[in-house]
Amino acid sequence: MRKFLTAAIAASVALPALAVPTMASAQSAREVRESARDLREDRRDLRQAQRHGDRHDVREARRDVRDSRQELREDWRDYRRSNRQAFKRPAYVGPRGYAYRPVAVGHRFERSYYGDRYWVRDYSRYRLPAPRAGHRWVRYGNDVVMVNVRTGRVVNAYSGFFW
Repeated sequence: MRKFLTAAIAASVALPALAVPTMASAQSAREVRESARDLREDRRDLRQAQRHGDRHDVREARRDVRDSRQELREDWRDYRRSNRQAFKRPAYVGPRGYAYRPVAVGHRFERSYYGDRYWVRDYSRYRLPAPRAGHRWVRYGNDVVMVNVRTGRVVNAYSGFFW
């Protein structure tokens, strides 16, 4: 009887502890969405201040946008840290002659680097914005880059994206 009660108490204590990370990650995803919404609103306020406000209003609106960007970055990092398993991918195997070199916006890839094999199709799973028409999210090493598929130019790059 004593063992049964001890096991029941241990199970009741362990179950809420297992449920907490799930709730924390859901809360974190919600925080990322809310921070992105706040950033959009602050950018809209900045445009309004630039059109109709004085220098003080513009300066204050720019400060709000900067703070919102920082908060969004922090929420994104927290979300990524709490969902490490989603960002863990198999080893990257590049095209023939592949040697990793960090890339930045404006870099031009050869077509073999942004072929169908390297596309990140489930970009919403990683909380990446939807690519514009004619652009694709592409995995390059542990980085993810948005490439204009017509020209091969990098439009956006996140280095160290995958673990």
